[in-house]
Amino acid sequence: MNREALKKILTDISKGTLSPEKGLERLKTLPYEDLGFARLDHHRALRSGAPEVIYCEDKTKKQIDQILKRLLKAGNDILATRMSPEVYKSIKSGLPAKAVYNEEGKTLSFQKRKKKKVGLVAIVTAGTSDIPVAEEATATAELFGSRVEKIFDVGVAGIHRLFDKIDRLREARVVVVIAGMDGALASVVGGLVKNPVVAVPTSVGYGASFGGVAALLTMLNSCAPGLATVNIDNGFGAGCLAHKINLAGEPEETQ
Repeated sequence: MNREALKKILTDISKGTLSPEKGLERLKTLPYEDLGFARLDHHRALRSGAPEVIYCEDKTKKQIDQILKRLLKAGNDILATRMSPEVYKSIKSGLPAKAVYNEEGKTLSFQKRKKKKVGLVAIVTAGTSDIPVAEEATATAELFGSRVEKIFDVGVAGIHRLFDKIDRLREARVVVVIAGMDGALASVVGGLVKNPVVAVPTSVGYGASFGGVAALLTMLNSCAPGLATVNIDNGFGAGCLAHKINLAGEPEETQ
């Protein structure tokens, strides 16, 4: 349930083309629908501007399938993260034809109505191994309505690769920097651009990277101003935050 859908119901009732009883039937799942194992927040898009997102890891195929079907029936846009290829294959036949599965980022997305993509979010990775997290961030920001440009494999081991793209980074409203190992790229970018930087540590690296903790601590201790850090491998959180920052530069009617 988003702003447009709710406005249409209210308009139809006021015009007499929809009875109050039928309008009530459509609204009965607000603010949530209880499935027993999950309470689906159909009201979230209306309240926060973004629909409820399904985190698939540790959910059963049956649970994921049921949640998807109920969200689709309610007319919600769909974003599912951490969806394995095996789960996708098992539920694929019941999905809308235009649903998009990104195997690299393990995301499933479906947009009921095409949105005009606004602003610019630049999503940057230090290495190729960081791309899965970048793809999750990309799917998130794009579904919510941001225009995204991806710049991959420009880490500090070959810093000249980053300098070739610096003008484009400075044009973005917000830059998402995704890096594992030492996590140094976020501070470098933060020192080169005036726009906000969202830093994402990844679990990429050898033993002393401690599954991303080393990169996380580097980013949290960055001396570059205007840099915010999300959790390890949290492409979704980064994409969501970047979209909200990006949207702040848009008129209310486009949000």
